[in-house]
Amino acid sequence: MKGGAERTQILHRSVRVTVAAAAGFYSFVYGLDEPVLALYALFAPISLGLLSPIPGSGRRRAEVMLKALPVGLLLVTLGTVLAVQTWAAVLGMLVVGFFLAFAAIAGPRPAGAAPGLQLFYILACFPPYEPGTLGLRLAGLSFGVLALVLCELFLLPQPPDPPYRATLAAALATAGDTIAGRSSLSPEALRETGARLRLSSIPPAERPAGPGRAPRGLSQAGSATRRLLEQLAHLTETGELRELVREGAGGGGAGRTETPSGSLLPQVASLCDETDAALRTGRPAPGPQRMDKAIDDFQQLRVRQATGPAAEVPPVPVLRRQAALLAVAESTRILEISVRVGLDGRRTPPIRPRELFWYTHATAPQLWAHRFTGNMTLRSVQFQNAVRIAVALAAARLVAGSLDLTHGFWVLLAVLTLSRTTVGATWAAIRQAVTGNLVGAVAAGALLIGLGRHTEAYAAILAPAMLIAFALGPLLGIAWAQGLFTLVVATAFAQIAPASWRLAEARIVDVVTGSAIGLLCAMLAWPAGARTEVRRTMAGLLREWGPLINGTVDMLTAVPPGSAPAPPTLPALHRLRLAESAYAQFRSEPGAEPPVRADWHAVLITANHILLGAQWLARFDLPASALPADTADRARAEARALAQAADRLAALCAADRPPPLGTPPTPPPEPTGQPLPVLVDLDMWLRSLTVQLTRIEAGLPEALGRTARGTTGVHGSHGS
Repeated sequence: MKGGAERTQILHRSVRVTVAAAAGFYSFVYGLDEPVLALYALFAPISLGLLSPIPGSGRRRAEVMLKALPVGLLLVTLGTVLAVQTWAAVLGMLVVGFFLAFAAIAGPRPAGAAPGLQLFYILACFPPYEPGTLGLRLAGLSFGVLALVLCELFLLPQPPDPPYRATLAAALATAGDTIAGRSSLSPEALRETGARLRLSSIPPAERPAGPGRAPRGLSQAGSATRRLLEQLAHLTETGELRELVREGAGGGGAGRTETPSGSLLPQVASLCDETDAALRTGRPAPGPQRMDKAIDDFQQLRVRQATGPAAEVPPVPVLRRQAALLAVAESTRILEISVRVGLDGRRTPPIRPRELFWYTHATAPQLWAHRFTGNMTLRSVQFQNAVRIAVALAAARLVAGSLDLTHGFWVLLAVLTLSRTTVGATWAAIRQAVTGNLVGAVAAGALLIGLGRHTEAYAAILAPAMLIAFALGPLLGIAWAQGLFTLVVATAFAQIAPASWRLAEARIVDVVTGSAIGLLCAMLAWPAGARTEVRRTMAGLLREWGPLINGTVDMLTAVPPGSAPAPPTLPALHRLRLAESAYAQFRSEPGAEPPVRADWHAVLITANHILLGAQWLARFDLPASALPADTADRARAEARALAQAADRLAALCAADRPPPLGTPPTPPPEPTGQPLPVLVDLDMWLRSLTVQLTRIEAGLPEALGRTARGTTGVHGSHGS
């Protein structure tokens, strides 16, 4: 059931599209007696305004339409030229269909305009082959698009959605108030605030999904804010946040005038407030990233206290709270840098860690090439969707041209509008569409027989019919939309050329043909949609965890310190992007539950945690002297156990045979020496990974869930 605001948007859109389509159609049919002009002026607003889900306000939609107009003119020209032979039109459809569908990698607005652009080529590539009418076609298309742009701007324009910056600022304000002790929200409230930053909760037009630096920066800022709120929720649950706030307010006690937490926590809260203000004003705060120096000072003070007189060494619970604060500070640092890049958008010198901020110093062509090549793989759901729709459209053009179907345009229109990402959803849409078309064809046939060639009657009916069809169709469902659209096209074509009930018959034949082709392609090309791919991409992501965990521990425990290189993170980042894309489509697909009901969102969160830990442990915790040999050995054993657990979960997700269970590490004895910050920080990181892997394992069905029991049970303290 659609809400009141959505119903209003649909009604307003129907008015705009009807006015724009009617303005050109009536003017060119009855004013200039130019049916070609009229046809393109009619279908241009319908294609871009009704069949293309371009998101955003009226102004933004108008901007997208104006940018799409030159592309549309090029596609009409190409279609007109390639209509000379069926094979040429089919090859053109394959190429055009793929690249327009693949435009979804550029963000919601290009993806929204793609169906309308597809229709411009489709309409022009059908017989008759009349290159002499190209000028009229281009003029009609231009008039229709420009009329729609004016309607989007001035006729019941769509109001803008709240910008992503405002949502991000509100979440960051909550985090800043919590860190500063100005509010005491429950863990559930903090997590709910973070959940509002999920892209699925953001209006499509405001989602930072483009390949440029600014949207990448805002997207990374959103992830960092969600991670920060999750950290604060966990600290609230354990009561550690209250102790940190007390220490930050000067209550460190024990005779110490300066505490690491007391020096760092106020700076974290202040940085949250400044970043919140920058998001609200749209201007990044001036000055360098000062959190780097604050964290360095924090770590130096921790080391001085831990290696000083025994009476001044903080107890282990205090060191653990400091480790948690260090993770919070690093999340805030990532957040502040991301917001700075997202608001400024210009190239910057390399920012550490370069693996996470590689895009800040890349050129625009490099960013586009990275987005393009990163999705040009069979593991990308965007690539799969583009291949599926391109093959279906090309097959439909081949069938329509080979069988010389009347109004073959409708075959491809059916493929384009009824194809879904799963075979089940496609079949459900086709059932409703064929039913609606049957009823609509009967009504259209009766209308054509009853009115005969009284064009003035069709002229009187067309505008109200469009208004009703464009409003009730989206409100009542596919069957109503298809049936009412059949009446609209019958009424319009009866004014362009003499028509009989055979027009309705041709409409049914074409829709059924297009439906059959679309269903066949859905059955042959990734019929499960993202359900299978989400398992494969998550399995690939899980396999990248072992090298990162082992590599990070090896680097920190190397002898001499600094002799081992940092583990590469780019492969894991690439796998993470593919997994996020597959998961986003998976969440949008209706249908039955997948065969493996895993907590995929927990996998994505853990991957981010591993990536960040591999970065900040290497940067802030690299020891000055070698760690004790027994402690280093225990850390490496526990890292291997976690890596093996991740590999087994990956094998189960991919439906492979899991590797044999390893020997679980023996819990280390209680430490007898002085705890070092590096050991505490490493211990906290590995412990948190243990908890998260156990949570992921619990999300698998019992039949597959006997995975790393015993191997994920890492309980060592690494000398802390």
